[in-house]
Amino acid sequence: MTTHFFGDTGVLLGRSLRHIFRSADTIITTAITPIAMMLLFVYVLGGAIKTGTDHYVNYLLPGIMLIAIASGIAYTAVRLFTDMKSGIFERFHSMPIARSSVLWAHVVTSLVANAISVVIIVLVGLVMGFRTSAGPLAWLAVAGILLLFTLALTWIAILAGLSAKSVDGAAGFSYPLIFLPFISSAFVPTDTMPGPVRAFAENQPVTSIVNTIQRLFAEQPVGNDIWAALAWCLGILVVGYLFAIRTYRRQIA
Repeated sequence: MTTHFFGDTGVLLGRSLRHIFRSADTIITTAITPIAMMLLFVYVLGGAIKTGTDHYVNYLLPGIMLIAIASGIAYTAVRLFTDMKSGIFERFHSMPIARSSVLWAHVVTSLVANAISVVIIVLVGLVMGFRTSAGPLAWLAVAGILLLFTLALTWIAILAGLSAKSVDGAAGFSYPLIFLPFISSAFVPTDTMPGPVRAFAENQPVTSIVNTIQRLFAEQPVGNDIWAALAWCLGILVVGYLFAIRTYRRQIA
């Protein structure tokens, strides 16, 4: 059964990836908008923002990567919704394949597509002057946190794609996630914010994730932020997965 599941997921993953690479605007869109924001903040607004770093791009890059991921998962929900409405799900379910592989193919597609977008953004950041003394272990830790964050949001996207009544509804859930980094430490330190805003910014998931990645890149102690980041990601992942699986089983019953 395990071999059957992995084989079916691999076939369906190949199908999804072919759709993405034939329509490269998906990855381009999810990468270009965050890159444009990075250019704007670094070269237009960065001179007026005091973060305690020599190069603002070093401070900004982790938040830009999270925005790219939040943008990218909207396409996961849309792809899933489109498959459901086109009748392809019913066709898959009539075939001798593992039913869960249909969802997992979309999940892995999301991980691959968002990883490509993040790599593009990091390369542009390097051109813009991003520098880090982080070693291989720190980079692996950053990659692991971004992977966990992407996986958690992807299951929220799966839930949205299964539950939506329209394409706009499938993508609309991502808008608050895209704007969440703006009320966090992604662009400015939270201690510059007024009281209520600062209280919210310091107690939402993006701030702990951004702080952790910034300190890993700077080779500084991550403190308790890494535990808060992991707790947020794992909590979102578990809730999203359970609700998505429950919704999926109800629809195919």
